[in-house]
Amino acid sequence: MPSIPTRRHSESGRRVPFVILAALYPVLIFVLLVLLRLPVRVISLCVIVLASALFIGGGGGRGKSDWRPLASSVVLVAVGLACFFSNKILFLRLYPVAVNAAMLMAFSLSLFFPPSVIFRLACLSDKGIKGSVAEGRIESYCRKVCVVWCVFFVFNGSAAAYTAFFCSDRAWSVYNGGIAYVLMGLLFAIEYIIRKQVDKKMPKTFYISKFRADSRPDNHIVCYEGKWSDGRCKTWRDFLSDTARMRAAIRQKDSKDWILHCEDYWYFLVTFVALLQCRKTVMLTQNISEAFIAEIKAPGTEFLTDQDSVPHSAGALSVPAILAGSSEPSEQELRDAPPFEAADTDIRMYTSGSTGRAKAVSQRMEEFEQDNAFVISKWGEEFLARKLVTTVSQHHIYGFLFGISLPFSLGVPFRRKRIEYPEEFESLDDEKYMVIATPAFLKRTVDLESCLPMKDCFIFTSGGVLTTELAARTDLLFGFWPVEVYGSTETSGIAWRQSRNGLEWTPFDNARIWKNVDGCLVIVSPYIKNPEGFATSDLVDLLDDGRFLLRGRADSIVKIEEKRISLTEVENRLLQTGLVGDVKVIALEDRRQYLAAAIVLNDTGRQQFAGQKKLAMNNWFHDFLMQYFENVVIPKKWRFVDVLPSDVQGKKHKEDIAALFSDTAARGGSDE
Repeated sequence: MPSIPTRRHSESGRRVPFVILAALYPVLIFVLLVLLRLPVRVISLCVIVLASALFIGGGGGRGKSDWRPLASSVVLVAVGLACFFSNKILFLRLYPVAVNAAMLMAFSLSLFFPPSVIFRLACLSDKGIKGSVAEGRIESYCRKVCVVWCVFFVFNGSAAAYTAFFCSDRAWSVYNGGIAYVLMGLLFAIEYIIRKQVDKKMPKTFYISKFRADSRPDNHIVCYEGKWSDGRCKTWRDFLSDTARMRAAIRQKDSKDWILHCEDYWYFLVTFVALLQCRKTVMLTQNISEAFIAEIKAPGTEFLTDQDSVPHSAGALSVPAILAGSSEPSEQELRDAPPFEAADTDIRMYTSGSTGRAKAVSQRMEEFEQDNAFVISKWGEEFLARKLVTTVSQHHIYGFLFGISLPFSLGVPFRRKRIEYPEEFESLDDEKYMVIATPAFLKRTVDLESCLPMKDCFIFTSGGVLTTELAARTDLLFGFWPVEVYGSTETSGIAWRQSRNGLEWTPFDNARIWKNVDGCLVIVSPYIKNPEGFATSDLVDLLDDGRFLLRGRADSIVKIEEKRISLTEVENRLLQTGLVGDVKVIALEDRRQYLAAAIVLNDTGRQQFAGQKKLAMNNWFHDFLMQYFENVVIPKKWRFVDVLPSDVQGKKHKEDIAALFSDTAARGGSDE
């Protein structure tokens, strides 16, 4: 059954006669003038009639896409009329000059008003260029090609003008109808050969759901141990081999649901990929306490880990033992990695949420990879220029996206073990590093006495509030002001900022935001499966330019004796004293509801209160807050500690802070 031509096909069909006419125009003039010896005016009339017929027959004027045939026809008609009234063949011979001049103008103007014509054509033929990690490099290459074509049009137009004014009709026809097209063909061929060589050097993105065995060279380094210069690494072939081993072990079990916890990033990666290849539900958790595992591990659920400390009663399978005890897979098993669809994956991330109680958030690789695509489009070159280290657990969305999924997709080597102590940064002086961190870890790191020897590092941070003061101290230590990413397990990435440029957050390009009646931020993005979007608990001010400011959380607003107070505002006021390094204010209740503040003093604070009793410290902060709040809402209990309890992501949970106030007598001092 013949296919029905689409509008695009019909438009292409209408342009074909004009392409043929442009190519054979010099030959046509040569035949009419030299071979048939027709008078100049007759030839001009033939050109006018032919141009008009082609325009009318091609549907000229019936759409915006017909402007090029229209322009060509107008030029031909104008040339024909000029030739008819002047009775000189020169005007017909100047048509190739006009074409070269028009092309030169179009190509050169696109160099001053980018993107270039060549890049636009490339994007039309390959929809994957826009937003890819190689977009900038491709645009740069296309610009160079555009310059070469401009040079060609100058040369070719000059040669066409010379043959028009000074050469015979035969010579004019030979050059413009033959030699010019041979030169153009040679330029196309040379550029094609060079393009293929350049393409081999272009960075390629292979997402976890889309990679194949031949996506990377066998010796490509996936991860490394210690620091890059140590030379201890795992290659692409190692990755294919270990995922094949894990697939074989997983297939021996009938279970659909698998809990995964691996502190080693390599063990995590190969096991996670193998589970997805086997179409399993992956349950990611940082908490592997016996009670928690017993709570989420239903009958028939398997548990994979690399930790020896996991209780035997949890029934955990050891990833290192499986890999060590497996035979080397055959070359066929190595190369036949089973494909899977990102949209069909089932990943459950256990997060503490705002209440501190664990809950499972369902995710898919489809949304993860869409999130990665935006980060790659904006900061891909920064990743490619560095090796990656992280202080963040890969069992949480931020650590997984930036520490596992992103470097794997880009082919950026990542460190096998996360950085646990700030002093580890002092040894990373051998390479440029991409640092994935949390504000809590940066707060610990800036206490190092001297500047770090790291060179040209780039820092991402998420998972908590990064104060401008802490960002500035990080810049002094690392030589880079951190880029903050705002998001959550439920929403993935939402916005970003670099606070030295202001406190405003810039939404990701594919996110739409607004403020609901409660004053909270609502997001719609490809990462959120609900078409109505996701309503956060974050209070915001929306700005006219599309950015926004965070104003604390709705769940940080409490009522104390009928007076509404923001816990975040109280915390910010305490930080404003210049004596506080960290603080958490919570609402407690026994006979009545009241506020309690847990404070970590900075060096200035410790010096000021050295030797003073706790009651004097309580009174000092009480009197300071009296400048801003009524007495009824000022904290009634105070704790001064060396460090606030937090999880591996640096989040402070109310239950852990409340435990600091559970026994007043044991901790000493009166609170009120």
